[in-house]
Amino acid sequence: MSPGDEHDTSGGYGGSGQTRTRMPDDVYGGARPRARSSSRSLVTVVGVVVLLIAAIAFANRGGDDSSSKTGASDKPEVASTAASGTKPVAAGFAHDAQGAQSAAANYAVALGSAEMFDKTKRNAILQAIITPSRVSQFEATLDKAYTPAFNKAVGLNEDGSTPNGYTFVSRTSPIGTKTTQSSADGTTVEVWCSGLLGLAGENSTNPVTSTWFTITMQLQWTDGDWKIVTHSQKDGPAPVPGDDRASSADEMAKAVEEYGGFTYAR
Repeated sequence: MSPGDEHDTSGGYGGSGQTRTRMPDDVYGGARPRARSSSRSLVTVVGVVVLLIAAIAFANRGGDDSSSKTGASDKPEVASTAASGTKPVAAGFAHDAQGAQSAAANYAVALGSAEMFDKTKRNAILQAIITPSRVSQFEATLDKAYTPAFNKAVGLNEDGSTPNGYTFVSRTSPIGTKTTQSSADGTTVEVWCSGLLGLAGENSTNPVTSTWFTITMQLQWTDGDWKIVTHSQKDGPAPVPGDDRASSADEMAKAVEEYGGFTYAR
């Protein structure tokens, strides 16, 4: 897939480039799948569309119910990352620049979630965030990408399930957004993201790694909301790696289980 018309970086109504982030009520997030070696090109295709899934999951999920749970365990609840009891916004975005950027940021999170590896959930997400005339095309493209071979390349079983003893991590975190083209009912938004992908667990041959990439979405105002028409992705910008010590497999698995992912990004 290719993005919409190329960018007029001085135009659009999102030129400030400022992005606000708040904590979610949902506990699932996403990250662009990225395989290694010979699977790199296949993962790039998947990554381009993968951000869409979380949006559906967000819309179908209820609000935070952490207030009904007791703190008998010393393990932090995933819901503890929620900022309030208000259900995160995953649909019904405003018909303006910020609304388009909010939609793009949230769709990026959605497409990068682990739920994209489940065909039923993936199709539901596509139905929710893709413009109706393009849904079939997106479904066909992703069905060709999420194959048994691809699942094995990222460390999963051929059917997309997680091997026993491991925790599968797939999350995307938007860093910022900007509008590059805009009109009353059509907008192109770039979303700069970081992502996590891999299997956390002892002896994992696909450890969790981080990536940096920029997603370009051409959005169209359809049926009272922003929907994706085209979606593309490129590497970077990537910062210089720091001197942080890589966490152990157990530390990474624990973090994923205890820290809920973002579902409302802007």
